[in-house]
This record gives sequence, C-alpha cells and structure tokens, in this order.
Amino acid sequence: MTRRNPYLIGALSLGLFAALPTAHAAAAAAGSSSALDRNRELQACAAKAEANPDGAKADAKRWQEQGGGDYAKLCQALALFHAGDFKAAGIQMEALVPTLGKDDPKAAASLLGRAGWAWLRAGDQGRAERLYSAALDKTPGDVDLLIDRAFARAEGERFWDAVADLDAALSRDPRRADAYLYRATANKALSNYRQALADIDHALELKPGDPEAILLRGNVKAMGGNLEAARDDWALARRVAPDSEWGRAAADNLARTAEAAGDAGKDKAKEKKAQ
Repeated sequence: MTRRNPYLIGALSLGLFAALPTAHAAAAAAGSSSALDRNRELQACAAKAEANPDGAKADAKRWQEQGGGDYAKLCQALALFHAGDFKAAGIQMEALVPTLGKDDPKAAASLLGRAGWAWLRAGDQGRAERLYSAALDKTPGDVDLLIDRAFARAEGERFWDAVADLDAALSRDPRRADAYLYRATANKALSNYRQALADIDHALELKPGDPEAILLRGNVKAMGGNLEAARDDWALARRVAPDSEWGRAAADNLARTAEAAGDAGKDKAKEKKAQ
C-alpha cells in the first residue's frame, strides 16, 4: 500500500497548529502576552524543519533555553521527524499529549495521530495502530485518522481490519479517492480482485488519469490472469506520467513481461526443433 504524500510533510507540520487552540487560549487567559509570538515561532520552526531539520533542531534548542517550553519541544519533535529520527519524534510527540492536548480532544488527537505516523515510519506498526486508535477515541469518526489506521493495519498485513476502517471512512466521505485506492490495495492482497477493480474505478472517477490508480489496475488485472489488459494499463500509466515512480514501475512491468514472453517463445521454438 502506497502512503499518501500530504501527510508526509505539510500535514505533519503546519496542519497541527489549528488543532492547538486550548494551549494558546490557556496561555492567553493566564495573562501571557507572548502566546501569539510562541505560536508564530512554532509555525516558523515547523516550516524550517521541513527544509532544514538540523537548523530547526538548533532553533528548538535555543528556544528551549529561552523558556519555550512545550512549544519548543514540539518544534524539536518536528525537526527530528524530518531528520529521519522517527522513533525519537514519536516519543516526543506522545509525551506532549498530556500538556498540549489537555482539555482539547482535537489537539490531543492531532498529536497522537502524528506520533502514530512517526512510529509507522520507524517500523512499529503495532504502536502506530494503538496511537491511531487512541486518537480516534478522542475524535470518533475522523476520516483522516481512519485512513491512517487502515494504512498501519495494512502494513501489519491485517488487511480485513484495514478494509473495515476504509469502509467506515468512505461511509463518512465517499469522495476520498485515496481511501478507494487504499481499499483496492487491501482487497488485492486478499485476492478480492473484482472488488479491487471496482474500488479503482471509483478512485479514477474522482481523480481521472491518476497514474498510481492506473498502475494498480494493471497489477490487479495481471494477478487475476488478464495480462494483455494489464499491459494496456501499464502502457497508459507510462504515457500519463513517464517520469513518476508509477510510470517507471509500469515501464518495468512491461519490460519484465515482454522478456518473459520472449523467453517463453524461445522455449517453444526449442521444443519444436527437438520434435
């Protein structure tokens, strides 16, 4: 299952701030004139973490020494994530839930969800799933969290559970092309090829010409025994997005199947000569 890109970068950093009103409001209510400045500095640090994680870590350390508190720690966690230290980022984000998420279910769920993604990147699907479940306890029915937990479950090869989460997500928002695509991938793993193709058709209705969906459709058709139709889809994916990872994968599939067909032809020719 291919992970959707928006959560890798932008949503992990900038998407968090809107979910932290309580921390900001509590500071303001306590008479802190610097609450807005701290939030602005956090946003600046998060943006820097994506482009320059080492620089953001240095900023977070300086900010912590100047009394930045939990905001500085969150800045550090974001920098750790973008530096590839996913385990440390996950630990840090989890530790901030009781304070930055206090009395604010959305803020707590946001931190838990991002900690779950960090642990997933660290290779701990079980811990990631537990964090996503804890986040869903805070904000039941959250579509993004359902999709994220489905991804974690699929990474742990719990495909039926992944399908259940994606069913729930799509019942709440039937226009999520990504959810259809992830459910198609899970159904492919379960050898439910007909359902996988139906899901891909839905995804392509919502996002026409998506090379990832076209590539997956070809793969499902190949696994279902229709290699000729699969090759048509791979050729289309290569034409639509030749320089993308999906276009390159489609080209590889075409090359491998052409080579296999050539080898099969040679073997038949040898058999005829032997007769």
